[in-house]
Amino acid sequence: MLIKIPKNWELPESKATPENVYLNRRTVLKGMAGAGLIASIGSNAAFREAFAAGAADPSASLYPVPRNDLYKVSRALTPEKIATTYNNFYEFGSHKEIYVAAQALEIRPWTVKIDGMVEKEMEIDIDDLLAKMPLEERIYRHRCVEGWSMVVPWSGFPMKELVKLAAPTSGAKYVVMQTFQDKSVAPGQRQFWYPWPYTDGLTIEEATNDLTFLVTGLYGKPLPKQNGSPLRLAAPWKYGFKQVKSIVRFSFTDKRPETFWETLISNEYGFWANINPEVPHPRWSQAEERDIGTGEKIPTLLYNGYGEYVSDMYKDMKGERLFM
Repeated sequence: MLIKIPKNWELPESKATPENVYLNRRTVLKGMAGAGLIASIGSNAAFREAFAAGAADPSASLYPVPRNDLYKVSRALTPEKIATTYNNFYEFGSHKEIYVAAQALEIRPWTVKIDGMVEKEMEIDIDDLLAKMPLEERIYRHRCVEGWSMVVPWSGFPMKELVKLAAPTSGAKYVVMQTFQDKSVAPGQRQFWYPWPYTDGLTIEEATNDLTFLVTGLYGKPLPKQNGSPLRLAAPWKYGFKQVKSIVRFSFTDKRPETFWETLISNEYGFWANINPEVPHPRWSQAEERDIGTGEKIPTLLYNGYGEYVSDMYKDMKGERLFM
């Protein structure tokens, strides 16, 4: 008899929000009305305005996409409204309520540049890229270095598929990713003390790991602008600041990049940013986190609970500052 031992990121069916519920807004709203919550959402004009703007995304017909059930977690999904209105996106401000300001971002036309140590440099339209990629949904935990966390259903494709499309040369060791840069719509980019554009990177091994995911959708719909539309990174064993939003460029190189936060505050933020509850931030503990859906304080897991997928990549890196 086959005995299956569940992994610590797997979500019991009893705790999962049923797919037909979170994909069906009318069903969700009807249920919320019974709890007296519909009035609070209806009165939030900013929330309604933000999501009315997002409805015009030309990729909407692609969603929902099939769920990959290999990727589950041990906690219930964070409510959509919370995950889409409690966001870090420094291009639009240093506070958490940037979801309205982020609607100024124009996501079409959107071109992604692939350059550096590749067989052939290219620029590709985001919709042409989506047409080439195997879209799926994955439920991942997300852990912010600030100490909060959430559980969301990302839609997108494995980053290794983009690496395959790029065809890097044998000498390429890193993938550098950059966000858009447009001061006319992103007020944060007018703050000269930040090293814009937002830049981060992964090793080729990290970029081609099975977990590494390029996100194009959320909750069965196109990715909202405030969450990094139209293309962002999800590497769930790393702190959220590694997971660059609104990507316009992938550069392949043999030199390790100096990333946005590493450039800004190198004594607090390093290149690797792997989650470890035993390595504190210089100004606070990382031993526990607050679930933004429930407010519950829960213990943080090494590699955010994804060690089975990723720990082998770091086993021989003695002396590296891997966890911050």
